[in-house]
Amino acid sequence: MAGRLQDHVAVITGSGAGIGRGIARRFAAEGCRILVNDIRAESADRVAAEITDAFGVDTLPVVADVTVKADAVGLVEAALARWGRLDTLVNNAWGGGRINRLENKTDEMLRHGLDMALWAGWWTMRAAFEPMRDAGGGSVINIASLNGVNAHRFTAEYNVGKEALRALTRSAAREWAPHQIRANVICPGAKTEAFAAYAKANPEAAAVAESANPMGRMGDPETDIGGAALFLASDDSRYVTGNTLFVGGGTHINGSTWAPTPEEDRLDQRRARSGGNAAIIG
Repeated sequence: MAGRLQDHVAVITGSGAGIGRGIARRFAAEGCRILVNDIRAESADRVAAEITDAFGVDTLPVVADVTVKADAVGLVEAALARWGRLDTLVNNAWGGGRINRLENKTDEMLRHGLDMALWAGWWTMRAAFEPMRDAGGGSVINIASLNGVNAHRFTAEYNVGKEALRALTRSAAREWAPHQIRANVICPGAKTEAFAAYAKANPEAAAVAESANPMGRMGDPETDIGGAALFLASDDSRYVTGNTLFVGGGTHINGSTWAPTPEEDRLDQRRARSGGNAAIIG
């Protein structure tokens, strides 16, 4: 029996790990051919081989830095050169950034956030428009974040970049709808490798993050986030565009936050509670 994405082609940025890898695996299980992108060759090659072995679909690993215009556009060009079509574009890639108070962040940090989210999406989406239009339609799925929606603390550049990407998605949805090109956003919450590393270093904060989730757990990149992406890539969502789909176990309802508090902020809070004097520990 043919899968829901049989013979489709998807470009998924940042699919060498985490949510991108989960989406790639879920698409491949439904017959989709996947361009696997990562900034690290070993990650792109590993996931591409893993997907082909597991699901028998054709994959293409491409090393690219999506903050570079030629690299971002080149992803779409590589898919077209390999398969002659592009059905789904998933803008997922993110890297860098660190937890810090807004007043201590730098211009370079904000620039990085915009490059990774807004500019990368701008370049890939514009490159995908013509082949999707000429084919009679397609799906753009942009991965944003609950951090931006809920204004989580200490990740300002990430919040700004992801919310800018959401605005771009809505504009594309409105303008490209006559061409049957759908554009939607997923704001996910998932237990990725990055979250696992964070949990290992900060077990108490990670436990708080999971307990704050109304469903009591972080999502699975493949079954939970990948399932939502599959809906948006398939014909099941043929009349859905311009939406933000929150896939975080309900964390958007009351603005549940997972962001840890930097030591500097904890110190400020202790000073306030003790009348301005607090010991520095560690």
